[in-house]
Amino acid sequence: MLPFKVVYHPEYDLGVPDHIFPWHKYRLMRDALLREGIAAREDFLEPKPASVADLKRVHSAAWINALRRGTLRFSEITRLELPFSQRTVRACRLAAGGTTLAARMALLDGVGFHAGGGFHHAFRDHGEGFCAVHDAAVAVRRLQREERVSRVMIVDCDVHQGNGTASLFASDKNVFTLSIHQFNNYPAVKPPSDIDIHLGDQTGDEEYLDRLRRAYLPALSEFQPELLFYVAGADPYCEDQLGGLALTMEGLKTRDHLVLGAALERGVPVTVTLAGGYAADVDDTVLIHTNTLRAAMQELERVQRKPRLAAPAAECAQAASRNGGALKKVPLLSRCEER
Repeated sequence: MLPFKVVYHPEYDLGVPDHIFPWHKYRLMRDALLREGIAAREDFLEPKPASVADLKRVHSAAWINALRRGTLRFSEITRLELPFSQRTVRACRLAAGGTTLAARMALLDGVGFHAGGGFHHAFRDHGEGFCAVHDAAVAVRRLQREERVSRVMIVDCDVHQGNGTASLFASDKNVFTLSIHQFNNYPAVKPPSDIDIHLGDQTGDEEYLDRLRRAYLPALSEFQPELLFYVAGADPYCEDQLGGLALTMEGLKTRDHLVLGAALERGVPVTVTLAGGYAADVDDTVLIHTNTLRAAMQELERVQRKPRLAAPAAECAQAASRNGGALKKVPLLSRCEER
């Protein structure tokens, strides 16, 4: 058995085989975990759809009502780039409920793994880029309302910038957003996250990991979140059809260990979502996602074998000196780190 639960629902698969988004990857990942003996059936939890009230804490009533009633304009459907139906709406609500459930499990077990979610291009009043509902934002607002957490960090490692995330949390001092992504890629307009790491085309493992490490570790130590959401996109992979970075399988594994390990050894629970992944061979995407789960398992077990570590002194000193000794939401590398 796994040391944490995996949230999954069969209705995540929209059954659209000719779409660039491989909706069946969720089922393939579940099957792989069971087949390889990594997980048992009792390790999986099925979520319920997020409530309308939870959705409206993040999105406008007009957008949610249009989704539920099926009254989106043609331009809105085109921008969404999804086959729109009530099946799609249900899948989006399930994904939001799934990330909320995974976040609850993270607070219990240290890691909550959602074999779905990561729909970071959804805005308050519209969706785009395959994302109609921002599942992580729904989870954050629900847990904040229940006073389970206050300070949350979102680390987005999808190849595409988390524009919806940046927009939704732009004025929220209790949510710190970091996005590392290919600059010359979707979205064309990139609202500023607290830290944006803009990467050039064909950036490989060494530069990617160095820039992520130098931004992420000090920010984590300074902001001291009570919960971290890891948007673990598979699309920085060198053979991804919608990406233009050059990370290898090994580089992506190292990325996972870096993000997960640094948070867990500081006592910060982690909610993992899958986000994008469009490799020419869907088995590559499934393997990348499965490797992320393996990394979560390994890092959680590693940390549980030794005492919790305080943030390294050098990081704390560096962070404090940049903010006059105070821990607050002020980006360490300026609000937007340019290329």
